[in-house]
Amino acid sequence: MNKLKERLTFIYENEDINSIYNSIIKRLNEAKNKGLRQRKQGWDESDIVLITYGDQFSETGVPTLETFKKMFDEHLANKFEIVHILPFYPYSSDDGFSVIDYKKVNLVLGDWSNVENLSTSARIMFDYVCNHISAKSDWFQEYLKGNPKYDNYFIEMDPSIDLSSVTRPRALPLLSKFKLANGEEKYIWTTFSDDQIDLNFSNPQVLVDMIDVLLFYLEQGAEYVRLDAVGYMWKEVGTSCIHLEKTHEIVKLFRDILDEAARGTVMITETNVPHLDNISYFGNGNDEAHMVYQFPLPPLVLYSLHNENGNVLTNWAKQLGGSGKDSTFFNFLASHDGIGLNPIRGIIPEEEILSLVNDLKQEGALVNYKKNSDGSESPYEINVTYLDALNKQSYSDDLRVKRFLLAHSILLTFPGVPAVYIQSMLGSRNDYKGVEQTGMNRSINRQKYDLDEILTELNNEESLRFKVFSGLTEIIKVRKDESLFHPNVSMEVLDLGEKIFAIKRVKQDDSIVILHNLSSEEVSCNLNGKFMNIITGVVEEFKDNITLNSYQFLWLKPIN
Repeated sequence: MNKLKERLTFIYENEDINSIYNSIIKRLNEAKNKGLRQRKQGWDESDIVLITYGDQFSETGVPTLETFKKMFDEHLANKFEIVHILPFYPYSSDDGFSVIDYKKVNLVLGDWSNVENLSTSARIMFDYVCNHISAKSDWFQEYLKGNPKYDNYFIEMDPSIDLSSVTRPRALPLLSKFKLANGEEKYIWTTFSDDQIDLNFSNPQVLVDMIDVLLFYLEQGAEYVRLDAVGYMWKEVGTSCIHLEKTHEIVKLFRDILDEAARGTVMITETNVPHLDNISYFGNGNDEAHMVYQFPLPPLVLYSLHNENGNVLTNWAKQLGGSGKDSTFFNFLASHDGIGLNPIRGIIPEEEILSLVNDLKQEGALVNYKKNSDGSESPYEINVTYLDALNKQSYSDDLRVKRFLLAHSILLTFPGVPAVYIQSMLGSRNDYKGVEQTGMNRSINRQKYDLDEILTELNNEESLRFKVFSGLTEIIKVRKDESLFHPNVSMEVLDLGEKIFAIKRVKQDDSIVILHNLSSEEVSCNLNGKFMNIITGVVEEFKDNITLNSYQFLWLKPIN
């Protein structure tokens, strides 16, 4: 714990470090004395994450977490070891990411006993919304009332100060005006919206209180912890206010606490930013995040299938670095948010990004924009289900499924821990009705379901949902049984032509070759030898050439 004191000294050079340190150690010991459950140490090929909302499925009069557990146990538990329940706390906006009370469960979902019950079926990932809190929270409401305890919990700012260098993730004002109970008006730092009030981590009591929340989550059974919007935690006027050195030091401090309280708890940083900034949260490989989101993967796979050309994806994968034996990537194609574009800026020319955005808009996708420092706006994310992103409206369902499963073959065979969003698993199309109801573009990919209705669709063998669900089930099962898909097994990227994305996973004398035909045409490439197709169980021998049908993928294990 000397390391903890060193970190506190670096973050709060002018504060009473012993007092802060003693408060943290006292709370840490309380958590340890509660006998926290044993965690799995590390990860392996069986670890696949399901991303979902806690109210994803409903039945009349039943807490939605209870309904979710029923759905999970009967239809999903054999596929997913970990469930990421998106923020399940009381909230006021942003579908959960404006938290009113960090320590309560949204009444619609149930209570902590429902979370505990679900944890008997899967390991649970909690969202730790550490950058901001709801304007409706007690903390902020007490600040508005003039409670001196909360005087310095939020960041008051003179609006005349030049903040043009601050990185803006959304095209909304950085400062929001509020009236205090005494009639005084204050401008408060709000990175994401006027209902999401940034916490002031330069006040050490904020850090102490947020560590209390983090340890509370461990006590409630969190085995994975996702640090939402973590890059923005520390602010210094005159800087970009993202990825600052003290932000990294706080993340490292969180890691120290997790390791000390419940080693094996996995910490994941969510930083939707260019690659080098993203992987900086690995730290030295074992002192910061265990996992970082692989944000370039969703837009790169989409771009490659859209253009039927894998050159950019291949070149990117060849240069991919950053993970080590104690860290890995959190891979995904779809999430509750849109398909982020910032991570591919610098990988794909801006005019090609704009062309992709325009093409998808023509097919019904929506777009969110961010404000640049010069006042202009750029597309920040494409709002669309991944199934509709990959396919034109005119395509047949069979073609949709082929392209969709091909994309998920890349996800499931790439180094790292894969995560599948519930809408992808269910084969969901764009939910325009949801957008109309909420006025939010992101609602296009956040549809909720009556349990009986969705099961009826999934049981209809002619439906798109059935074809997607059963197809994903098949390849997930194969992935979980193959040790070469362990997240840390090394990858070689193969050059087999611009239409093919090919990788080889290698461990000592064992290997597997994975081929993806990204095009609508039959394509041949160089391959020699005898292989077991581990998806079909068929043994095939190739002499010099192998032909792949349109959008075909193969998982081939050499036979000596």
